[in-house]
Amino acid sequence: MDRSDSITQKILELDEFIKTNPDVREFKRALAVKLALKGWKYEAIAKLLVLSKSFISKWKNLFDLPGIEGLKLGYKGSKTHLTKEQKEEAIEWLQKQEYWDLSELECYLIEKFDVVFRAAASYYNLLKEAKISWQKAQASNPRKSDYFSW
Repeated sequence: MDRSDSITQKILELDEFIKTNPDVREFKRALAVKLALKGWKYEAIAKLLVLSKSFISKWKNLFDLPGIEGLKLGYKGSKTHLTKEQKEEAIEWLQKQEYWDLSELECYLIEKFDVVFRAAASYYNLLKEAKISWQKAQASNPRKSDYFSW
């Protein structure tokens, strides 16, 4: 395979990635690399896509080594759900706590499982499964004073 066939193959690979990729950031990276491989000047690409020449250079270099994988986002964000085993472990942890609040549950899930729920209802559902009332976070009412106990 000569150099022009290799470039043509890479452009076809980029075309397929562009057609099937909904992420705007990855799309822009792939399009910039494709135009560079087609011989466009970096200045023209930068002007057309409203980005810097260093952006084009960076992503073209990252594409040259691993191919399409080099253009993909490295950080995909936190997971938004627990596996069955993780849920069981979280419920067990909840049931062992003497005192907790929603922020403690959030921190536990982030630190232990790298999970952040999108909706607060998911935290409440987890509490419900653990048979813990989210309305009763303390064993006793903190407003109740022993002073008035008769």
